[in-house]
Amino acid sequence: MANHRSLRSEQQLLLTPSYSADGPSDVDWEAVPVVGLFGPNASGKSNVIDAMVYMRDLVHGSLRESEPGAGIHRQPFALDANVREEPSTFVVDLLLEGIQYTYGFSVDDAQVVEEWMYSYPQKRKRKIFQRSLDEYSYGEHSPDSMRQVEEITESNVLFLSVAARSKQGLVRPVYDWFTSVLDRKPMVTYPPRGATATAAAVDRFGYLDRLTTLLQAADTGIESAEVLEETDAEVAERYARLRVPEGSLVQRRKYLVFKHRGEKGTFALGLRDQSLGTRALYEVGLPVFRSLDRGSLLVVDELDSSLHPYLSAQLIRLFTDPSTNPLGAQLIFTSHDATLLGRIQGREVLHRDHIWFTEKNESGLTELFPLSDFKPRRDENRERRYLAGRYGAVPIVNDEIFAAALSTRGEGDDGSSRAQDQESQH
Repeated sequence: MANHRSLRSEQQLLLTPSYSADGPSDVDWEAVPVVGLFGPNASGKSNVIDAMVYMRDLVHGSLRESEPGAGIHRQPFALDANVREEPSTFVVDLLLEGIQYTYGFSVDDAQVVEEWMYSYPQKRKRKIFQRSLDEYSYGEHSPDSMRQVEEITESNVLFLSVAARSKQGLVRPVYDWFTSVLDRKPMVTYPPRGATATAAAVDRFGYLDRLTTLLQAADTGIESAEVLEETDAEVAERYARLRVPEGSLVQRRKYLVFKHRGEKGTFALGLRDQSLGTRALYEVGLPVFRSLDRGSLLVVDELDSSLHPYLSAQLIRLFTDPSTNPLGAQLIFTSHDATLLGRIQGREVLHRDHIWFTEKNESGLTELFPLSDFKPRRDENRERRYLAGRYGAVPIVNDEIFAAALSTRGEGDDGSSRAQDQESQH
């Protein structure tokens, strides 16, 4: 990726193994199942995640959402006026059903500047299509019907999006991979009765029992859970509150109820009544199960948000353990929790080639680099070395400025500031 938010120059995130001895010996994974991004606040970790989500969303939605001549929404590097005019570039290398694909595009505010796709059957490069503005070229194995697609592809729409919707089988493996990518952003607040959208998803995908087991294993005090549907009276009350005209189509909401053990039996509590940690575990549990069931990629910003390190480590192990990840699903996450770099409950959480760092220079540019650049020993204490600054990617705190910013504000001549402070404390 290049020229996306703080990712000014080209940055590469590689999920190819660097230390084959670290991985499981009984599976043939050709890519690592987990990558964790670590670094100080505002160093660009979330921007790496955002670049992948942006690429997925543009592939999946450019045909549906882009009006002719409306340009392309993007977020180029903002701290240099000249750079803001340059294209943003995104490229992905994939191994799908044993065949390698390379797909990428460059876009500016107005149009798709370049776009290309290659495959490598039998390790030999084969062009599927290549685009430069509105000029196209194709490989010898690309069907003539693909040439008809360019005639209906607007300048601000990706050719891949149109070709996939036009039943061009040659591009479908890459397009389908993009549609399978899942993401989970930091938790937000919930509507009054709980997360009705996710409650419906839990019910639809049949994940209620697995999520309940996950919450029970985390010692949350939850004994069981169930998905309930609004009653006629609840629907009527909600429609009256929203002033919906009579005769409108009734849509019954679904919501989750969790039963907690107490001294005198169990008590039902809604999702918004749960602790922040319980809600965070519930929120991340659904995409984790979907990713493992599909063998797809899941990207998570702030995996450790409101989670104890033991729980974060257990979620990571669902991906690194072949018995719980038989389809080779992958997890890319950001975190500030340095304990994930070491051992938790006596077990290594992340291998050496699972760890990447982000660092931002004085000009606001993010650099992305792997732990393997430091040639770490397998048995070294990575948590301690990271916190000691041996790998970089830690905040540089000015103690004097920090202390001054947090110190008590100065007292006025009449002592009013201190008096006001004392009054506010009462």
